[in-house]
Parts: sequence; C-alpha cells; structure tokens
Amino acid sequence: MARRSLAGKVALVTGASSGIGEAFARELLARGAKVVLLARREALLDTLTAELGDGAVGIPGDVTKDGDVARAVATATERFGGLDLLFANAGFGVAGEVAALTVDDFRRQFETNVFGVIRSVHEALPALRGRRGAVGIVGSVNGYVSIPGWAAYCMSKHAVRSLAECLRAELRPSGVSVTHLAPGFVESDFRRTDNQSRVHRHAKDPVPGWLTMPADRAARAMVSAVVARRAEAVVTGHGKVAVGVQRHAPGVVTAALRVGAGIAERFGKRG
Repeated sequence: MARRSLAGKVALVTGASSGIGEAFARELLARGAKVVLLARREALLDTLTAELGDGAVGIPGDVTKDGDVARAVATATERFGGLDLLFANAGFGVAGEVAALTVDDFRRQFETNVFGVIRSVHEALPALRGRRGAVGIVGSVNGYVSIPGWAAYCMSKHAVRSLAECLRAELRPSGVSVTHLAPGFVESDFRRTDNQSRVHRHAKDPVPGWLTMPADRAARAMVSAVVARRAEAVVTGHGKVAVGVQRHAPGVVTAALRVGAGIAERFGKRG
C-alpha cells in the first residue's frame, strides 16, 4: 500500500526516543510531515533528532508532568506553524501478580499509561481543534485480552481503550478524529523496561523474534490508520487473532490462559 503524503502536516509523538515512538517519527518524516518528539531519555532523543534532520525537533519531557506536552505543542506552533497529529505513545508495563504489587505500583502504572494520555490530549487539544486534527492513542492487544501477572498493565490498556471510545464521540463535532491503536508484540524496549520504568537495553527480549513485528512495519500500519481517521487498528497477525477470539469466543481465551498458567507453574517447579 502506498504511503499517503503528509506534506504540510505537523505531528507530535510522545515516548519518541526509541521503539514504536522512534518508528512513528521516521514514518511521519518519510511521508513529508514535520515532527516534534517528546521523551524522557534526553541523550537518545538528541541522537535521534540529530539524525532525522531539520524536519524534527526533540523536547525532553515527561507525560506525567503538567506542562511538558504543552511545551512541545508550543514548539510545534513556533517552529512549524501548528499541530495536526498527536501520537500518544508514551507508556510502560508493570509486571507482577496482584497480591505481590502495591497500590503505588498500580498508581505508577496508571500515571503514565492513562493519566499521561489524558494529559497529552488536554494539552494538545486546543491546537488540534484549530486544524481539525487527529489523535492516535497507543493501547495494546492487552486492552482486550487480560493475562495473569500483568494486571496493572492490562487494566491501564483497557482504560485507554475506553478513553479512546468516549473521546472519539466527544470530539467528532469538532472535526478531531481519535484512533485506538492496539499493537501486539512489536520490536521495542517495552519488554526490557522494569517496573520502575527503567530500560535495560542489553537485556534479552523474552518474545521470540519470529513472533515480533518490526517497529517500522507496525508504525506504517498505525500511521495509516490515524491518517485515514479509522476508529481502531489492531496490529500484528497474532494480535488480530487474539482480539477476534476474545470478542467472539472468550471461553477459548480463558482456557488457553489456564493451560498456559499450568505449564508455567510446572516449569517453575521443575526449575
């Protein structure tokens, strides 16, 4: 499928220093857009923006802090004339069984994955309304399929999916579209990030390579969905299967998770 040109458009990407966020930036630039990149890891952000050239500007910032996204929006306006697209991508995953996690673990998960999205939308919305723009909210297949040991993360992605559905209806009269983006296993730092949101870049990815979609392919599909103003895009083949089965035969998913948990428990005991 040919890329739809975004010449003359300006996009803001949060969580943009690596993984899907970096891939979003490259895809948007390839389509002719100008991009503003927001991320916490300043050194990676500086390296990326230097490589991307004059069409990209990096803003060190954190979606958990009031005003950081607003600064990025102001930069988009000052540097490139406005804002047309928001990709609310920043997020991480807290792992652990519910009984082993604290309330603060859940709070920290929601602060980035849910309130960070809300904050991003709030601070970008005035600029987006002015240009009848588009919002891409990055959720997950786990916004449909909940798995043991990942309650905090799955809860946050269910919340994000619900937020996208409500926001889509609320913003429709203003001409701003909202697309829920639900990737499955995509090449990123996600599975190398611990519960404190620290990235261990040299850690081995536990998901086998054959099951992981390259970030550039995932970004191309997700950008296309946002540009087309679609309501949703589930990305990766296994993700589409999982969501489809959950929607139409949830008992199959429950049984599969039960079998998987049993295998993991027996393996653990042998270890």
